[in-house]
Amino acid sequence: MTKKIIRIIIVDDHTVVREGLVAILSAQHDMTIVGVGVNGIEAVDLAARLNPDVILIDLVMPQMDGLAAIQAIKAANPQAQILVLTSFADDERVFPAIKAGAMGYLLKDTPREDLIQAIRDVSQGKISLHPSIARRIIREINQPIKQPLPSVTLTEREMEALRLIARGLSNQEMASAMTIHENTVAKYVSAVLTKLHLANRTQAALYALRMGWANQDEDPPGG
Repeated sequence: MTKKIIRIIIVDDHTVVREGLVAILSAQHDMTIVGVGVNGIEAVDLAARLNPDVILIDLVMPQMDGLAAIQAIKAANPQAQILVLTSFADDERVFPAIKAGAMGYLLKDTPREDLIQAIRDVSQGKISLHPSIARRIIREINQPIKQPLPSVTLTEREMEALRLIARGLSNQEMASAMTIHENTVAKYVSAVLTKLHLANRTQAALYALRMGWANQDEDPPGG
């Protein structure tokens, strides 16, 4: 069986970073670089024209920053898989990027092997966070809820899907765990996001963890 090649666009305003990423990722047997940009405007254009599997993007760039680009890309294509690679780990950038729809958030000191794995994970719809970012997310989850959350009723299968989302499973893995077709999984995921008024899987995972509906330490099905 031929392994799928992950099509990637890289967007960063620093030449040395772009060239380094191209060199590293082009050497991977399952990855190919289909586009390179230097700012958010080019990111939006490349994403629309090339429809890549993963968009690797910095946040601080001229003309249009990464956050604005993420928002524009997700508005045009909600299925776009975006991985932030930046030097900044402050809450003012982390949470807006995730809220906008980024599936991953890594810092530029991330080891090469971790970056490569993160791209593979994000291409499959999995969440990938730098350890320091994950700690910030957990801290946010553990804060007391200041406002009552909306009253929602999820079906048993929708709740099962939500728990699997919180554990970082892709639609394909969820289909296997739930013994249903991948298209049916997509319908459950869409229903969960709609009922909870959430924009993406990352928000759904955080919501489930904060509500105590899921536990990331659970063993995967069949494990």
